[in-house]
Amino acid sequence: MTYNLKQLRPGSLDAALAKAEHYRDLNQPEEAESICRDVLDVDGASQRAWKLLGLALTDRFPSHEVGLFEDALAAFGHLTDEYERVYHLGVAWERSAKAHTERNEAHSAVTAFERALGLFEKAGGLRPELPDAVLRWNRCVRLLNGRPSLHAVLQGHLADRVDLGD
Repeated sequence: MTYNLKQLRPGSLDAALAKAEHYRDLNQPEEAESICRDVLDVDGASQRAWKLLGLALTDRFPSHEVGLFEDALAAFGHLTDEYERVYHLGVAWERSAKAHTERNEAHSAVTAFERALGLFEKAGGLRPELPDAVLRWNRCVRLLNGRPSLHAVLQGHLADRVDLGD
């Protein structure tokens, strides 16, 4: 026997996305992801659904499942507002870096943190009145400087750079 998915009614999408947010709050990202996919089946342009889907996927990074990072980047890539897209891509890289840190993969973590910092820098330039990019930047820097294994890799990166002068 095979079961088929049922489609949401267009008038129920906001309520469904509120449920997805609730499931994220309850640390149940797989439920949130499923709801977002249901919404996107009806409204493939829903910016709220793409953002929530990307965030739900990043919530699952510690599980080490293959493809989550790429799926999160793809979801955030659907965001049409440049600031939202760049900022949330930075969030994906930051959360990837944290997952690498937890797995004691210092080199990968530093590389991911550096990508996140670059995106937060760009996002901050797009909307300097919003504090989010600065707050994320500062958290990344505190982790890079506060974890000895990350700090050691970062110092090694700096020592490896060659200054060719003028």
